[in-house]
Amino acid sequence: MVENIIKTIDMYANTQPNQVVYDFLGDTHTYADLKAQSDSLAAYIETLALPEKSPVLVYGGQQFEMLVSFLALSKSGHAYMPVDVESAADRINAILEIGKPAAILAIDALPSQIEVTDLPVVNFEELTVQMQANNTYELTHPVMADDTYYIIFTSGTTGKPKGVQISHTNLLSFTNWMITDNEFMVPDQPQMLAQPPYSFDLSVMYWAPTLAKGGTLFALPKDIISDFQKLFAYLPKLPIQVWTSTPSFAEMAMLSEDFCAEKMPTLTHFYFCGEELTVKTAQKLHARFPKARIINSYGPTEATVALSAIAITEAMLTSGERLPIGLPKPGSTTVVLDEDGNVLPAGEQGEIIIAGPNVSKGYLNNPEKTAAVFFEYEGQPAYHTGDLGSFDADGVLQYGGRMDFQIKFNGFRIELEEVSHVLNLSPYVKAAVAVPRYNKEHKVQQLLAYVVVKEDVDASDNLALTKAIKESLKDLMMPYMMPSRFIYREDLPITPNGKINIKSLIAEVNNR
Repeated sequence: MVENIIKTIDMYANTQPNQVVYDFLGDTHTYADLKAQSDSLAAYIETLALPEKSPVLVYGGQQFEMLVSFLALSKSGHAYMPVDVESAADRINAILEIGKPAAILAIDALPSQIEVTDLPVVNFEELTVQMQANNTYELTHPVMADDTYYIIFTSGTTGKPKGVQISHTNLLSFTNWMITDNEFMVPDQPQMLAQPPYSFDLSVMYWAPTLAKGGTLFALPKDIISDFQKLFAYLPKLPIQVWTSTPSFAEMAMLSEDFCAEKMPTLTHFYFCGEELTVKTAQKLHARFPKARIINSYGPTEATVALSAIAITEAMLTSGERLPIGLPKPGSTTVVLDEDGNVLPAGEQGEIIIAGPNVSKGYLNNPEKTAAVFFEYEGQPAYHTGDLGSFDADGVLQYGGRMDFQIKFNGFRIELEEVSHVLNLSPYVKAAVAVPRYNKEHKVQQLLAYVVVKEDVDASDNLALTKAIKESLKDLMMPYMMPSRFIYREDLPITPNGKINIKSLIAEVNNR
């Protein structure tokens, strides 16, 4: 069991200093490197005289320096706010406005649209100098207990992201569950894929157990992922044991015939979270890796990555039903409640509620949203997931879909209202709404936009119009949120209270 994340990682610098902790396309770094560079950077951060426990934004991709920065900030008593290099400028500005970081560590250069004049920005060149300065550092006031360890920004309903605060206690609870759980069965010194961006809390599922057990992370940067030829050539070369990703990324990998046990014999564990793992995907993966352990896990960012997990069995694969989402995490309370807050018996569907040490303290600088979904249940901090679910007779959790208009698409959590809000910012759009199309397994397969254009807009060429709308929104919306198809209408259905009737459009798209 890990008692302190920072001290455990540092310990490996003494017990196995030459063990590789990070492999970035063959550029390797050891645990000794990680400690020395994070100590040196932590000492430099102290010289900035930032307000005590203030958060710091870290901007970049999958570089080793991201990991060094996270650890250095934790050592110096600051929470880190990871922002991916692929983020839209409008989103970065919103995070700066909401998160109010005390400084920015820019591993990658900030977009030109981001103008920061009132806080220090440490660029990559200066960071590199400070990481290599060999400064010593004593742990006198690290992040610990209920201090915020990191802040992940998720989608918001008003076009504004929400900053989920995860404490050291939350992170410890999750990490110790993963490394001791009989479902995950994390190998000793795991050799693990590091693919999801650090701004996505699924990344915690790979770095936390790996560093807690003295293993190695193999980074997979965006330029490899976005080029199928490079990706398919590179994957079989990785000596990984554990694959952590969304099911969608595994589906992408399976487009290559070389993604199989014969070509990747060391790969024995698959950990999935972030979106629904369908029977079809699991069956295909099992056929490729018949002896591998496939873990389906579930949970919102607000509950520290996941709250349940289960190893998929042959029986589950042949049942033809939705795969279960897991056995609840020990030490926490997971219940299914009806609309009146009563606990429902096995087999009855209601809202999944999570309570215990892995529940976030709430959204950063957003007391209204925090009060709406965080509460106390039997003396423990609790969270309304907004997900429908039920327990079977064996105490295994079954997923029943979203209660609202929040969806998972390609592993990303998207609030339809946020997409609709941004669509309406286009100068060509009079009214618009985002609508999901589901497949037979109730997994979102496409995001559509229903649009009414302004009167002075030429709508004779739908293709050109769609291109123009997308171009007008490219800096306001993350790429994964952009609808792939635009449907143009004279008007949109309206509810009795004057709002666009999204439910009727969802029914129309899905032939309900």
